[in-house]
Amino acid sequence: MAEISPKEFRQIATRIEAEVGKYIVGQQGAVRHTLICLIAGGHALLEGVPGLGKTMLVRTLARVLDLEFARIQFTPDLMPADIVGTDILEEAEDGRREFRFQPGPVFTNLLLADEINRATPKTQSALLEAMQERTVTVANRSYPLDPPFLVLATQNPIEMEGTYPLPEAQVDRFLFKVNVAYPSTGELVEILSRTTGEEEPAVEVVADGAAVLGMGALARQVPVASPVADYAARLTMATHPEAEGAPDVVRQYVRYGASPRGAQALILGGKVTALLAGRYNVALEDLRAIAPAALRHRILLNFEGQAEGVSADDVVQQVLKSAANLAKVS
Repeated sequence: MAEISPKEFRQIATRIEAEVGKYIVGQQGAVRHTLICLIAGGHALLEGVPGLGKTMLVRTLARVLDLEFARIQFTPDLMPADIVGTDILEEAEDGRREFRFQPGPVFTNLLLADEINRATPKTQSALLEAMQERTVTVANRSYPLDPPFLVLATQNPIEMEGTYPLPEAQVDRFLFKVNVAYPSTGELVEILSRTTGEEEPAVEVVADGAAVLGMGALARQVPVASPVADYAARLTMATHPEAEGAPDVVRQYVRYGASPRGAQALILGGKVTALLAGRYNVALEDLRAIAPAALRHRILLNFEGQAEGVSADDVVQQVLKSAANLAKVS
């Protein structure tokens, strides 16, 4: 782990975003939120229609950071052993037979789980231990995953045939859910220019795994004032319909609110956001900036909310609007 100063932190982050921007046109918000997850040591769920560069974003990030990269294409026939690995029976030179563990693609730094909702819940659950404990257990033996370890999963929000919704327990393990938006006309023209020519953009290596770990260690040292921590807790509680002070839209349309991991995501993401802004303290504006990404996938709407076409983002925005009355400081 490398020791990183706040100035170096910002310089490295700026260079990472610049290099990724050579391949990814626009999508500054998606790139920033993915970078925050990487530094904070969390996982990201990228949602968007096909062709928006979700897979390319992950590949480019791995190249810029010189991280070991693995990709898993999730399909209905994928098995848990295809992800975590399995014990295979081998015959030694002396004729004895013994089991040897063959690691799966999860043993990497940056794991792309492409179209994760196409696999069955049994297969999806193979990532649960790896995402939370950073270990893999096979045949009663646990194997640690080398840091940094980050799961970046993609899913298509418009194609429901042949898909399996992610279990809430797994969705909650993603630090952020990042919505990848469709490009503007100008951005689409730039995409055509970069991708239909003779040469592809070349990216340079900016940092390595040790630098990423050092940036994460620095981020965790950023102090959080009591009023800011209180604001994060109140913001999270405001997504629960039974909580005191919950907005009317939450009471009417929300079935379950965000878990304590939502508050943790707000604080960790806020610390990284503060450093990216050149500050060594977390402000309320940092929490507001990342609140949609940290909370949208942790809010479960009831039937009425789904029938009325209310989205989790609508709920988060209403919670943020009422947050002025929840905060003890401005």
